[in-house]
Amino acid sequence: MTEQKIIVPNIGDFKEVEVIEVLVKEGQKIKKDESVITIESDKSSVEVPSNFDGIIKKIFIKVGDKVSEGTVILSLNNEEINGEKTQPFIKEQDNNTKNEIINFPINNKKNTELPSLDVDGKVKPASPIVRKFIRELGADISKIPGSKRSGRVTKDDVKDYIKNQLTTTSTHSTLVEKNVKNEYEHNEFGEIDIKDMPRVKKLSGPHLVRSWTEIPHVTQHEEIDITEMEQFRNSIKDLYTGQKISVTPLAFIMRAMVNGLKAYPNFNASIDSKSGKVTYKKYFHIGVAVDTPHGLMVPKIRNVDQLDIKGISKKLRIVSKLCRELKIDKKEFFGGSMTISSLGGIGGTFFTPIINPPELSILGIGKSYDKVVKKEGQIVTRKILPISLSYDHRFIDGAEGARFCVHLSQSLGKDFAFKLAV
Repeated sequence: MTEQKIIVPNIGDFKEVEVIEVLVKEGQKIKKDESVITIESDKSSVEVPSNFDGIIKKIFIKVGDKVSEGTVILSLNNEEINGEKTQPFIKEQDNNTKNEIINFPINNKKNTELPSLDVDGKVKPASPIVRKFIRELGADISKIPGSKRSGRVTKDDVKDYIKNQLTTTSTHSTLVEKNVKNEYEHNEFGEIDIKDMPRVKKLSGPHLVRSWTEIPHVTQHEEIDITEMEQFRNSIKDLYTGQKISVTPLAFIMRAMVNGLKAYPNFNASIDSKSGKVTYKKYFHIGVAVDTPHGLMVPKIRNVDQLDIKGISKKLRIVSKLCRELKIDKKEFFGGSMTISSLGGIGGTFFTPIINPPELSILGIGKSYDKVVKKEGQIVTRKILPISLSYDHRFIDGAEGARFCVHLSQSLGKDFAFKLAV
Protein backbone atom coordinates (compact mmCIF):
# COMPACT_ATOMS: atom_id res chain seq x y z
CA MET A 1 0.00 0.00 0.00
CA THR A 2 1.44 3.38 -1.05
CA GLU A 3 0.45 6.80 0.24
CA GLN A 4 -0.19 9.27 -2.54
CA LYS A 5 -0.93 12.99 -2.49
CA ILE A 6 -3.25 14.79 -4.87
CA ILE A 7 -2.40 18.39 -5.63
CA VAL A 8 -4.12 21.19 -7.52
CA PRO A 9 -3.00 20.94 -11.16
CA ASN A 10 -2.26 23.74 -13.60
CA ILE A 11 -5.35 25.97 -13.75
CA GLY A 12 -4.07 28.48 -16.26
CA ASP A 13 -3.60 32.13 -15.39
CA PHE A 14 -5.85 31.99 -12.31
CA LYS A 15 -4.30 32.07 -8.85
CA GLU A 16 -5.84 31.75 -5.40
CA VAL A 17 -9.12 30.26 -6.63
CA GLU A 18 -11.75 29.32 -4.08
CA VAL A 19 -12.76 25.80 -3.06
CA ILE A 20 -16.55 25.83 -3.23
CA GLU A 21 -17.23 22.13 -2.62
CA VAL A 22 -15.42 19.18 -1.03
CA LEU A 23 -17.10 16.18 -2.61
CA VAL A 24 -15.44 13.40 -0.61
CA LYS A 25 -14.61 12.58 3.01
CA GLU A 26 -11.82 10.84 4.90
CA GLY A 27 -11.98 7.05 4.85
CA GLN A 28 -14.02 7.05 1.64
CA LYS A 29 -13.16 4.76 -1.27
CA ILE A 30 -12.93 6.61 -4.55
CA LYS A 31 -12.53 5.43 -8.08
CA LYS A 32 -10.94 6.79 -11.19
CA ASP A 33 -12.66 9.91 -12.62
CA GLU A 34 -14.60 10.55 -9.40
CA SER A 35 -14.54 14.27 -8.53
CA VAL A 36 -12.94 15.24 -5.22
CA ILE A 37 -13.36 19.04 -5.07
CA THR A 38 -14.89 21.91 -7.01
CA ILE A 39 -12.96 25.14 -7.49
CA GLU A 40 -14.23 28.39 -8.91
CA SER A 41 -12.62 31.37 -10.57
CA ASP A 42 -14.29 34.58 -11.64
CA LYS A 43 -15.29 33.01 -14.95
CA SER A 44 -15.92 29.32 -14.41
CA SER A 45 -16.33 26.42 -12.01
CA VAL A 46 -14.23 23.26 -12.39
CA GLU A 47 -14.36 19.87 -10.73
CA VAL A 48 -11.03 18.21 -9.97
CA PRO A 49 -11.30 14.44 -10.60
CA SER A 50 -9.26 11.51 -9.36
CA ASN A 51 -7.42 9.47 -11.99
CA PHE A 52 -7.07 6.31 -9.93
CA ASP A 53 -8.72 4.20 -7.20
CA GLY A 54 -7.89 4.38 -3.51
CA ILE A 55 -8.97 5.19 0.05
CA ILE A 56 -8.77 8.79 1.28
CA LYS A 57 -6.49 9.07 4.30
CA LYS A 58 -6.61 12.82 5.03
CA ILE A 59 -8.15 15.93 3.45
CA PHE A 60 -6.05 19.08 3.81
CA ILE A 61 -8.48 21.74 2.55
CA LYS A 62 -12.01 22.87 3.29
CA VAL A 63 -14.74 24.88 1.61
CA GLY A 64 -13.73 28.55 1.38
CA ASP A 65 -9.97 27.92 1.21
CA LYS A 66 -7.97 29.63 -1.53
CA VAL A 67 -5.79 27.26 -3.57
CA SER A 68 -3.25 27.54 -6.36
CA GLU A 69 -1.30 25.14 -8.53
CA GLY A 70 0.59 22.70 -6.29
CA THR A 71 -1.67 23.01 -3.24
CA VAL A 72 -2.10 19.58 -1.63
CA ILE A 73 -5.77 18.54 -1.70
CA LEU A 74 -5.66 15.18 0.07
CA SER A 75 -3.60 12.10 0.78
CA LEU A 76 -4.75 8.72 -0.39
CA ASN A 77 -3.75 5.10 0.17
CA ASN A 78 -3.31 3.45 -3.21
CA GLU A 79 -4.47 -0.19 -2.89
CA GLU A 80 -6.00 -3.09 -4.76
CA ILE A 81 -9.76 -2.63 -5.28
CA ASN A 82 -11.86 -5.35 -6.90
CA GLY A 83 -8.76 -7.46 -7.39
CA GLU A 84 -6.93 -4.97 -9.62
CA LYS A 85 -3.91 -2.90 -8.73
CA THR A 86 -4.66 0.78 -9.17
CA GLN A 87 -2.37 2.86 -11.32
CA PRO A 88 -1.82 6.60 -10.92
CA PHE A 89 -1.94 8.76 -14.01
CA ILE A 90 1.39 10.56 -13.52
CA LYS A 91 3.86 10.01 -10.70
CA GLU A 92 6.66 12.24 -9.47
CA GLN A 93 8.97 11.70 -6.50
CA ASP A 94 8.88 14.17 -3.61
CA ASN A 95 12.43 14.12 -2.21
CA ASN A 96 11.36 15.63 1.10
CA THR A 97 8.50 13.27 1.99
CA LYS A 98 9.61 10.22 -0.05
CA ASN A 99 5.97 9.99 -1.12
CA GLU A 100 4.67 9.97 -4.65
CA ILE A 101 2.82 13.13 -5.68
CA ILE A 102 0.04 12.68 -8.16
CA ASN A 103 -0.35 15.44 -10.72
CA PHE A 104 -2.83 15.09 -13.51
CA PRO A 105 -4.30 17.16 -16.33
CA ILE A 106 -7.59 18.90 -15.76
CA ASN A 107 -10.25 20.11 -18.13
CA ASN A 108 -10.02 23.84 -17.58
CA LYS A 109 -12.23 24.62 -20.57
CA LYS A 110 -14.69 27.38 -19.75
CA ASN A 111 -18.38 26.64 -19.75
CA THR A 112 -19.57 27.42 -23.25
CA GLU A 113 -23.22 27.66 -22.17
CA LEU A 114 -24.85 31.04 -21.97
CA PRO A 115 -24.63 31.82 -18.22
CA SER A 116 -27.90 31.98 -16.27
CA LEU A 117 -28.47 35.32 -14.61
CA ASP A 118 -30.45 36.20 -11.50
CA VAL A 119 -32.78 39.17 -11.11
CA ASP A 120 -29.80 41.48 -10.59
CA GLY A 121 -28.16 40.41 -13.84
CA LYS A 122 -25.39 38.43 -12.10
CA VAL A 123 -24.25 34.92 -12.94
CA LYS A 124 -26.05 32.41 -10.74
CA PRO A 125 -23.29 30.48 -8.86
CA ALA A 126 -23.50 26.68 -8.94
CA SER A 127 -21.05 23.82 -9.44
CA PRO A 128 -20.95 21.99 -12.79
CA ILE A 129 -22.48 18.87 -11.25
CA VAL A 130 -25.41 20.91 -9.92
CA ARG A 131 -25.84 22.64 -13.29
CA LYS A 132 -25.93 19.24 -14.98
CA PHE A 133 -28.53 18.07 -12.45
CA ILE A 134 -30.65 21.14 -13.20
CA ARG A 135 -30.42 20.56 -16.95
CA GLU A 136 -31.48 16.93 -16.55
CA LEU A 137 -34.58 18.08 -14.66
CA GLY A 138 -35.37 20.75 -17.23
CA ALA A 139 -35.38 23.53 -14.61
CA ASP A 140 -34.27 27.17 -14.93
CA ILE A 141 -31.35 27.92 -12.59
CA SER A 142 -32.13 31.64 -12.62
CA LYS A 143 -35.38 30.92 -10.77
CA ILE A 144 -33.85 28.69 -8.08
CA PRO A 145 -32.94 30.50 -4.82
CA GLY A 146 -29.51 29.52 -3.50
CA SER A 147 -29.05 28.84 0.21
CA LYS A 148 -25.25 29.01 0.37
CA ARG A 149 -22.86 31.92 0.47
CA SER A 150 -23.29 34.43 -2.37
CA GLY A 151 -26.53 32.70 -3.34
CA ARG A 152 -24.84 29.47 -4.46
CA VAL A 153 -27.32 26.83 -5.61
CA THR A 154 -26.91 23.31 -4.19
CA LYS A 155 -28.60 20.02 -5.07
CA ASP A 156 -30.87 20.38 -2.02
CA ASP A 157 -31.95 23.82 -3.28
CA VAL A 158 -32.86 22.26 -6.63
CA LYS A 159 -34.83 19.45 -4.97
CA ASP A 160 -36.74 21.91 -2.77
CA TYR A 161 -37.53 24.11 -5.77
CA ILE A 162 -38.83 21.17 -7.83
CA LYS A 163 -40.89 19.93 -4.88
CA ASN A 164 -42.49 23.35 -4.41
CA GLN A 165 -43.19 23.62 -8.13
CA LEU A 166 -44.88 20.22 -8.18
CA THR A 167 -46.99 21.14 -5.14
CA THR A 168 -48.00 24.49 -6.66
CA THR A 169 -48.85 22.88 -9.99
CA SER A 170 -50.87 20.16 -8.25
CA THR A 171 -52.70 22.77 -6.19
CA HIS A 172 -53.45 24.94 -9.21
CA SER A 173 -54.69 21.96 -11.20
CA THR A 174 -56.92 20.91 -8.31
CA LEU A 175 -58.53 24.33 -7.97
CA VAL A 176 -59.08 25.25 -11.60
CA GLU A 177 -59.08 21.78 -13.20
CA LYS A 178 -56.26 22.90 -15.47
CA ASN A 179 -55.61 19.48 -16.97
CA VAL A 180 -59.11 18.04 -16.70
CA LYS A 181 -61.62 18.50 -19.49
CA ASN A 182 -65.17 17.28 -19.13
CA GLU A 183 -66.34 15.02 -21.90
CA TYR A 184 -69.67 16.80 -21.73
CA GLU A 185 -70.35 20.33 -20.51
CA HIS A 186 -72.50 20.75 -17.41
CA ASN A 187 -75.13 22.78 -19.23
CA GLU A 188 -75.84 19.86 -21.58
CA PHE A 189 -77.70 18.18 -18.73
CA GLY A 190 -79.80 21.10 -17.52
CA GLU A 191 -79.80 24.63 -16.19
CA ILE A 192 -76.69 25.81 -14.37
CA ASP A 193 -75.42 28.95 -12.66
CA ILE A 194 -71.72 29.90 -12.76
CA LYS A 195 -70.28 32.13 -10.02
CA ASP A 196 -66.84 33.21 -8.87
CA MET A 197 -65.26 31.15 -6.10
CA PRO A 198 -65.28 33.12 -2.79
CA ARG A 199 -61.95 34.85 -2.16
CA VAL A 200 -61.47 33.20 1.26
CA LYS A 201 -61.85 29.74 -0.29
CA LYS A 202 -59.39 30.64 -3.06
CA LEU A 203 -56.82 31.64 -0.44
CA SER A 204 -57.39 28.69 1.91
CA GLY A 205 -57.55 26.00 -0.80
CA PRO A 206 -53.82 25.85 -1.68
CA HIS A 207 -52.92 26.06 2.02
CA LEU A 208 -55.09 23.01 2.79
CA VAL A 209 -53.69 21.04 -0.14
CA ARG A 210 -50.09 21.70 0.97
CA SER A 211 -50.94 20.68 4.53
CA TRP A 212 -52.59 17.43 3.47
CA THR A 213 -49.89 16.43 0.97
CA GLU A 214 -46.80 17.45 2.98
CA ILE A 215 -47.80 16.50 6.55
CA PRO A 216 -48.30 12.83 7.56
CA HIS A 217 -51.60 13.16 9.42
CA VAL A 218 -52.66 10.76 12.18
CA THR A 219 -56.12 11.22 13.70
CA GLN A 220 -56.96 9.92 17.15
CA HIS A 221 -60.66 9.62 18.10
CA GLU A 222 -62.01 9.68 21.65
CA GLU A 223 -65.30 9.91 23.53
CA ILE A 224 -65.19 12.22 26.56
CA ASP A 225 -67.72 12.12 29.39
CA ILE A 226 -68.68 15.76 30.01
CA THR A 227 -71.78 15.14 32.15
CA GLU A 228 -70.51 17.05 35.20
CA MET A 229 -69.05 19.80 33.05
CA GLU A 230 -72.40 20.38 31.35
CA GLN A 231 -74.22 20.38 34.71
CA PHE A 232 -71.81 23.01 35.99
CA ARG A 233 -71.97 25.06 32.79
CA ASN A 234 -75.77 25.18 32.92
CA SER A 235 -75.72 26.22 36.59
CA ILE A 236 -73.53 29.33 36.20
CA LYS A 237 -75.43 32.43 37.39
CA ASP A 238 -74.65 36.07 38.02
CA LEU A 239 -73.86 36.57 41.74
CA TYR A 240 -75.80 39.86 41.90
CA THR A 241 -78.84 39.33 39.68
CA GLY A 242 -79.11 35.55 39.89
CA GLN A 243 -79.55 35.52 36.11
CA LYS A 244 -78.14 32.55 34.22
CA ILE A 245 -74.88 33.25 32.38
CA SER A 246 -74.50 31.66 28.95
CA VAL A 247 -71.02 30.20 28.47
CA THR A 248 -70.11 28.22 25.36
CA PRO A 249 -68.70 24.70 25.91
CA LEU A 250 -65.82 25.78 23.68
CA ALA A 251 -64.49 27.96 26.49
CA PHE A 252 -64.13 24.91 28.77
CA ILE A 253 -62.49 22.91 25.98
CA MET A 254 -59.98 25.69 25.28
CA ARG A 255 -58.96 25.80 28.94
CA ALA A 256 -58.54 22.03 28.88
CA MET A 257 -56.38 22.37 25.74
CA VAL A 258 -54.10 24.84 27.51
CA ASN A 259 -53.66 22.32 30.34
CA GLY A 260 -52.76 19.69 27.74
CA LEU A 261 -50.28 21.97 25.96
CA LYS A 262 -48.53 22.63 29.27
CA ALA A 263 -48.32 18.92 30.04
CA TYR A 264 -47.25 17.94 26.50
CA PRO A 265 -45.16 20.82 25.04
CA ASN A 266 -44.56 18.98 21.74
CA PHE A 267 -48.11 19.98 20.81
CA ASN A 268 -47.23 23.67 21.34
CA ALA A 269 -44.33 23.63 18.90
CA SER A 270 -43.41 24.14 15.24
CA ILE A 271 -40.76 22.27 13.29
CA ASP A 272 -38.47 23.27 10.44
CA SER A 273 -37.76 20.01 8.65
CA LYS A 274 -35.15 21.67 6.41
CA SER A 275 -32.97 22.91 9.28
CA GLY A 276 -33.91 20.15 11.72
CA LYS A 277 -34.90 22.72 14.35
CA VAL A 278 -37.98 22.79 16.61
CA THR A 279 -39.50 25.93 18.14
CA TYR A 280 -41.26 25.52 21.49
CA LYS A 281 -43.79 28.28 22.18
CA LYS A 282 -44.21 29.67 25.67
CA TYR A 283 -47.47 31.41 24.79
CA PHE A 284 -50.91 29.83 24.44
CA HIS A 285 -52.80 31.25 21.45
CA ILE A 286 -55.66 28.95 20.40
CA GLY A 287 -56.99 29.10 16.84
CA VAL A 288 -60.75 28.70 16.36
CA ALA A 289 -62.33 27.79 13.03
CA VAL A 290 -65.15 30.29 12.42
CA ASP A 291 -67.84 29.54 9.84
CA THR A 292 -68.71 32.78 7.99
CA PRO A 293 -70.72 33.61 4.84
CA HIS A 294 -67.37 34.29 3.17
CA GLY A 295 -65.82 30.93 4.05
CA LEU A 296 -63.95 29.32 6.93
CA MET A 297 -61.60 31.59 8.90
CA VAL A 298 -59.22 30.61 11.72
CA PRO A 299 -58.43 33.58 13.99
CA LYS A 300 -56.39 33.16 17.18
CA ILE A 301 -57.59 33.80 20.72
CA ARG A 302 -54.49 35.20 22.41
CA ASN A 303 -53.16 34.23 25.85
CA VAL A 304 -55.98 31.84 26.70
CA ASP A 305 -54.05 30.77 29.82
CA GLN A 306 -54.59 34.28 31.23
CA LEU A 307 -58.37 34.32 30.68
CA ASP A 308 -61.11 32.83 32.84
CA ILE A 309 -64.05 30.89 31.38
CA LYS A 310 -66.24 33.96 31.07
CA GLY A 311 -63.40 35.96 29.47
CA ILE A 312 -62.75 33.25 26.87
CA SER A 313 -66.45 33.09 25.97
CA LYS A 314 -66.59 36.88 25.54
CA LYS A 315 -63.44 36.92 23.41
CA LEU A 316 -64.87 34.21 21.15
CA ARG A 317 -67.99 36.27 20.46
CA ILE A 318 -65.95 39.39 19.62
CA VAL A 319 -63.54 37.61 17.28
CA SER A 320 -66.33 35.70 15.50
CA LYS A 321 -68.19 38.96 14.86
CA LEU A 322 -65.08 40.61 13.41
CA CYS A 323 -64.58 37.65 11.06
CA ARG A 324 -68.16 37.73 9.78
CA GLU A 325 -67.85 41.47 9.14
CA LEU A 326 -64.40 41.08 7.53
CA LYS A 327 -62.96 43.58 10.01
CA ILE A 328 -60.37 41.37 11.65
CA ASP A 329 -56.65 42.14 11.23
CA LYS A 330 -54.72 39.73 8.97
CA LYS A 331 -52.10 39.16 11.68
CA GLU A 332 -54.74 37.52 13.90
CA PHE A 333 -54.73 34.48 11.61
CA PHE A 334 -51.08 33.71 12.42
CA GLY A 335 -49.00 32.77 15.46
CA GLY A 336 -51.14 29.99 16.93
CA SER A 337 -50.35 27.16 19.33
CA MET A 338 -53.12 24.77 18.31
CA THR A 339 -56.50 24.97 16.54
CA ILE A 340 -60.04 23.85 17.36
CA SER A 341 -62.53 23.00 14.62
CA SER A 342 -65.97 22.59 16.20
CA LEU A 343 -68.96 21.17 14.36
CA GLY A 344 -70.96 20.74 17.54
CA GLY A 345 -73.42 23.48 16.62
CA ILE A 346 -74.19 21.75 13.31
CA GLY A 347 -74.02 18.03 13.95
CA GLY A 348 -71.90 14.97 13.30
CA THR A 349 -69.53 13.03 15.51
CA PHE A 350 -66.02 12.12 14.31
CA PHE A 351 -64.13 13.57 11.33
CA THR A 352 -60.56 14.20 10.16
CA PRO A 353 -59.55 17.84 10.69
CA ILE A 354 -56.60 19.10 8.61
CA ILE A 355 -53.63 20.59 10.47
CA ASN A 356 -53.07 24.33 10.08
CA PRO A 357 -49.26 24.63 9.63
CA PRO A 358 -46.89 25.64 11.10
CA GLU A 359 -48.93 24.23 14.00
CA LEU A 360 -48.52 20.51 14.67
CA SER A 361 -52.04 19.54 15.71
CA ILE A 362 -55.74 20.36 15.50
CA LEU A 363 -58.69 19.25 17.64
CA GLY A 364 -62.01 18.42 15.98
CA ILE A 365 -65.16 18.68 18.14
CA GLY A 366 -68.39 16.91 17.21
CA LYS A 367 -71.92 17.31 18.57
CA SER A 368 -72.36 15.95 22.11
CA TYR A 369 -74.96 13.22 22.63
CA ASP A 370 -76.51 11.10 25.36
CA LYS A 371 -75.17 7.57 25.78
CA VAL A 372 -76.44 4.79 28.01
CA VAL A 373 -73.56 3.24 29.96
CA LYS A 374 -73.00 1.02 32.97
CA LYS A 375 -71.40 3.04 35.76
CA GLU A 376 -70.75 1.69 39.26
CA GLY A 377 -73.15 -1.17 38.65
CA GLN A 378 -75.95 1.13 37.49
CA ILE A 379 -77.32 1.76 34.00
CA VAL A 380 -77.16 5.51 33.54
CA THR A 381 -77.27 8.12 30.79
CA ARG A 382 -74.14 10.22 30.33
CA LYS A 383 -73.37 13.21 28.12
CA ILE A 384 -70.61 12.29 25.64
CA LEU A 385 -68.42 14.64 23.59
CA PRO A 386 -66.79 13.07 20.48
CA ILE A 387 -63.34 14.50 19.65
CA SER A 388 -60.90 13.92 16.76
CA LEU A 389 -57.27 14.88 17.33
CA SER A 390 -55.08 15.16 14.20
CA TYR A 391 -51.32 15.55 14.71
CA ASP A 392 -48.11 15.71 12.68
CA HIS A 393 -46.61 12.23 12.88
CA ARG A 394 -43.16 13.53 11.94
CA PHE A 395 -42.82 14.91 15.47
CA ILE A 396 -45.70 13.53 17.57
CA ASP A 397 -46.03 9.78 17.91
CA GLY A 398 -49.18 7.75 18.53
CA ALA A 399 -48.53 7.16 22.22
CA GLU A 400 -48.19 10.89 22.90
CA GLY A 401 -51.34 11.57 20.87
CA ALA A 402 -53.29 9.05 22.95
CA ARG A 403 -51.97 10.53 26.22
CA PHE A 404 -53.02 14.02 25.09
CA CYS A 405 -56.56 12.74 24.46
CA VAL A 406 -56.65 11.09 27.90
CA HIS A 407 -55.45 14.35 29.49
CA LEU A 408 -58.27 16.25 27.75
CA SER A 409 -60.75 13.67 28.98
CA GLN A 410 -59.55 14.09 32.55
CA SER A 411 -59.52 17.89 32.32
CA LEU A 412 -63.14 17.89 31.17
CA GLY A 413 -64.25 15.10 33.47
CA LYS A 414 -65.80 14.99 36.93
CA ASP A 415 -62.66 15.67 38.95
CA PHE A 416 -61.53 18.73 37.00
CA ALA A 417 -64.66 20.41 35.66
CA PHE A 418 -65.00 22.87 38.51
CA LYS A 419 -61.29 23.79 38.53
CA LEU A 420 -61.57 25.03 34.95
CA ALA A 421 -63.74 27.92 36.06
CA VAL A 422 -61.12 29.21 38.49
